[in-house]
Amino acid sequence: MQVLGKSITRNSLLLGVFAVCTTLLISGTHLLTKDRIAVEQRKAEERALLQIIPAARHNNSMLDDTIPVDASTPGLNIRNAKQVYLARQDGQAVAAIIPVTATDGYSGDINLIVGVNVDGSIAGVRVLSHRETPGLGDKVDLKKSDWVLGFNGSSLKNPQLSKWGVKKDKGHFDQFTGATITPRAVVAATLRALQYADSQRSVLFADELSQEGEK
Repeated sequence: MQVLGKSITRNSLLLGVFAVCTTLLISGTHLLTKDRIAVEQRKAEERALLQIIPAARHNNSMLDDTIPVDASTPGLNIRNAKQVYLARQDGQAVAAIIPVTATDGYSGDINLIVGVNVDGSIAGVRVLSHRETPGLGDKVDLKKSDWVLGFNGSSLKNPQLSKWGVKKDKGHFDQFTGATITPRAVVAATLRALQYADSQRSVLFADELSQEGEK
């Protein structure tokens, strides 16, 4: 019995040492890679923003020039706090990139960013994440089709408000063959982003000097 007890004790100690070593290894790896992961995430975010507002149109860091918005922000339907990214050229407002969520997608939330120019027109729309049906609803993703490019240049007046819908609903925008729910949801979300931008013009499109003067 003593031999058995010593064996159990020894094995328990070995397991304990192994667990501690594993924890230290994981923690060390996390600490070593945390900064690298943060840098890569920042680069990925910047690439998405630059698809809408290319470098030639601004010379500020959009990632560092932001306005916080939270889940209570009317119209955006976001689930948690996010940022509106501002683009400026020599301190002058150029555009705002607004997060918005279509909560009525066919398979769940569709998370978008909508770039709105100072003149109220759309600079670009990109879908960041979705769970729509492959081959049908996933055509809202630019990697799958160029459908989202159809929003470029649109505004609250072009088309007129009553035409902000898919053609099946007598609107202006195309739907997909065999899929209407997804494009309908994205059109509605894009319109809400435009309406948000219009209601917040004085904040989103204030020049840098004007904003500093208000602080």
